[in-house]
Amino acid sequence: MDTKEKKEEEIRKEREEVRSEANSLRYDGKKRKNEGTKKVNNLWLWFGVLVLIMILLWWLWSIGIFEDMTGVTNG
Repeated sequence: MDTKEKKEEEIRKEREEVRSEANSLRYDGKKRKNEGTKKVNNLWLWFGVLVLIMILLWWLWSIGIFEDMTGVTNG
């Protein structure tokens, strides 16, 4: 009986080690994914800001404010 109990205890310890290692790997993966997502979100945010600035400049040019400021006349 002692050998059987020892074997069961060893198996139980190994299972606990595997579970704790799997949990730590899962946590590390989630952490890395969140960090990468933050970087991508910041890039998209700045890209959106640049697009909005370009739209604003185009709109100001189209209504004639920038044309008057730069001295360019149409015709």
